[in-house]
Amino acid sequence: MAPLPNDHRAIYQAFLDQATLDASLTPWLAKLPEQLAHGLDRHRHGDLSAWEKAVAKLPALPDERNVQLDSDTVSVELSLSDSQQRQCFNLLKKLAPWRKGPFQMGGIHIDTEWHSDWKWQRVAPHLAPLKYRKVLDVGGGSGYHAWRMTGEGAAFVLVIDPSPRFYWQFQAVRHFVGDADGGRTQFLPVGIEDVPENLGFFDTVFSMGVLYHRPSPFEHLQQLKGALAPGGELVLETLVVEGDEQTVFVPGERYAAMPNVYFLPSSKALCHWLGRCGFTNVRVVDEAVTTLDEQRSTEWMTYQSLADFLDPNDRTRTIEGYPAPRRAVILADKPA
Repeated sequence: MAPLPNDHRAIYQAFLDQATLDASLTPWLAKLPEQLAHGLDRHRHGDLSAWEKAVAKLPALPDERNVQLDSDTVSVELSLSDSQQRQCFNLLKKLAPWRKGPFQMGGIHIDTEWHSDWKWQRVAPHLAPLKYRKVLDVGGGSGYHAWRMTGEGAAFVLVIDPSPRFYWQFQAVRHFVGDADGGRTQFLPVGIEDVPENLGFFDTVFSMGVLYHRPSPFEHLQQLKGALAPGGELVLETLVVEGDEQTVFVPGERYAAMPNVYFLPSSKALCHWLGRCGFTNVRVVDEAVTTLDEQRSTEWMTYQSLADFLDPNDRTRTIEGYPAPRRAVILADKPA
C-alpha cells in the first residue's frame, strides 16, 4: 500500500482503529489511498486547488476552545483577534456555497442554505440511540449531520460524498473542531458505489437527499443494506409525492430546476420498496412540504434557492408545474 500524505493520516488511522475492532472493514482499508487520490484529483474540478489552499491558510488556533456538537448550531468558541477573524471569514467564504449547516466558528456565523438543524430535530427523536454506534452518512455534504451524530456519542462517523468542495468545507470545520471529537468523525470523497459490496459494518446508515438522484433506486437501497451490519438501522430521507403504494412520479428533464431527479415515490410506495429489498420494521416517522424558511438563499449561499424554483403564483407547484418538494423520513431495519 502506498503511503498516505500527512493530511490523510487521520482517516487512515481511524479506519485502522475500526478494522482492529472489526475485521469486516479491512477490505475497504486497502482501497483508501486510491479512493482519496481520485476523489481529490485536481483535474476533477478547476477550483479544487483554491479550496485546498483556503483551508491551508486558516490560521493556527489556540488550544483552548469550547466545541459544541450537540446543539442546533455546530459551534466552536475560541479567542481570535480581529485580524484573525477577518482572515477566517474571507477564507471560509472562498469555500461557498455552504448548503448544510448552520455553523458558528470562532464568532463567524455560517448561515447555510438549509436549516439542517430543523431536519435533525425531526429525525433524531426516532433514531435508535447513536451512542457507541458506527455510522455512515451517505451524501453528507459539508458534514453538519455527521458532527451532530458524533455529538450524540457515536463511536465512529464516516461521511461519504464525492464533492471535493464539501470535503474541504468539512476540513475547514475540522480545523476549528480540532481533536475535540477524538478523531471519531471522518470524510471520504467517494460515492456509495465505492463502498465495498456487502460490507456489513455500520450500525446506522443515513441516506438523506440522495435517493431521488439515483436512476436505479432499488440498487441504491441494496447498497445501503449491504453497508449495514445485521440488525442495523437505515435512515432514509427523500423527496416523495402523495399517493398509495402504487404511486411513483417520474418528472421530465427537470424538477424544481434540478436536472438529475428520477423517481419520486409516495411514502407508502417507498415503504413497499424497502420491504421488497428485505428490510423489516419499515415506518414513516416524518413527512412534510419543504418551506421557504428551511431552504433559502443566504450570504453564504447567494445562488438561487427554493423560492426561485417554485411557481411565484402558486407556491404549491414547482416552476415546471409539478407538486412542490415534499420530503419523508423512513426508518427500516436490516434483519439480524
